[in-house]
Amino acid sequence: MKRIVLIFGLISGALMAVFMFATMPFIDKIGFDKGLFVGYANIVLAFTLVFFGIRSYRENVGGGTISFGRAFAVGILITIISSICYVIAWQILYHTFMPDFFEKYSAYIIENARAAGATPQALQAQSKELEEQIRLYKNPFLHVAFVFLEPFPVGLLITLISAAVLRKKARPAL
Repeated sequence: MKRIVLIFGLISGALMAVFMFATMPFIDKIGFDKGLFVGYANIVLAFTLVFFGIRSYRENVGGGTISFGRAFAVGILITIISSICYVIAWQILYHTFMPDFFEKYSAYIIENARAAGATPQALQAQSKELEEQIRLYKNPFLHVAFVFLEPFPVGLLITLISAAVLRKKARPAL
């Protein structure tokens, strides 16, 4: 199981990293709204390897059969490895190329609220909330946890679906 989980987890993580490095430097041109859509589409695409990893395990290790529990275990391990790769890629990108990302994102949020007609009090409250989030992100442990939680729920959902679709019980011998 280790080999399959590592191979598919690292390939999925590498895809996420490549997609991130290919799109994030252009977030100013793409826009934060479209960037969010593109980012999650890339995450879903990379997590398709969870399905193929579970199928590979079923065919090559399980002899064509796999329980939901075993399929879930394989899929969630692939998801964890891939999500860790995502965190590492974001840390490199953020600390090396985009240290002002959160300031730009905060300015974008405030400008959108202003354009939508928010009151000065609402703008001030929004600004204070964003400053608190930036302060939380300065804590490295919280930063890593928040970044890990971006792709992980998507991977968990794909793992659940893949485990349900790919489970296959052994046929009784006649």
